[in-house]
Amino acid sequence: MMDNRFATALVIACVLCLISTIYMAASIGTDFWYEYHSPAGNASELGRSILEEFISMDADEKTYTDALFRCNGTVGLWRRCITVPKNSHWYSPPETDMVRSCISFSLSDQFAEKYMEPGNHNSGSDLNRTYLWRLQFLLPFVSLGLMCFGALIGLCACACRSLYPAIAIGALHFLAGLCTLGSVSCYVAGIELLHKKLHPPDDVQGEFGWSFCLACVSAPLQFMAAALFIWAARTNRKEFTLLKAYRVA
Repeated sequence: MMDNRFATALVIACVLCLISTIYMAASIGTDFWYEYHSPAGNASELGRSILEEFISMDADEKTYTDALFRCNGTVGLWRRCITVPKNSHWYSPPETDMVRSCISFSLSDQFAEKYMEPGNHNSGSDLNRTYLWRLQFLLPFVSLGLMCFGALIGLCACACRSLYPAIAIGALHFLAGLCTLGSVSCYVAGIELLHKKLHPPDDVQGEFGWSFCLACVSAPLQFMAAALFIWAARTNRKEFTLLKAYRVA
């Protein structure tokens, strides 16, 4: 029979797991990891040609980054977006009606090499930014996969009415927390290195968005859930061993 303390710890850990999974999934699926805020007049002056270059599949890193600077751009793990006037033809009057235009990163974009000078293929590969970009893309999926695998083990443990797999579940969530923390760290480092090579204009402000914050919140939730799972399993096993020894004596 399970003590109420362990049952309460497991319930809290399951709730933390659920919240962290939702946060991580929402973070992966949205494109507000980093946001740029530029003056309102910049977007209206760009014209249709810049928009077409931004959404082109052949756009290099410098091309789309410059557009992000000047058009209130947002960047996620999968997509990049800019905000432009609804009608940007030369004969159209100035508008306040703005729309977001987004394009997804392809798998080849995710694993493409980054260059020492963004946009200049002859400047040589920047291995630091290349591997940081790949890790920030892969680690969130590894984290989400580990949490889902832990949930599957938890369902099997409930069906078997056993608390022993809780240690394995805790270990999986601890590894998931490390992956999430690593992804966040890689993203921050990648943004800092990019801005050293492509300086945003003085009138453009950048900040980490709410998608990034969700990932940051998810990591400590995973660590707390892991601690509760491991504590409940180890303490229950110790008490069961002592109780068994007492009955034998």
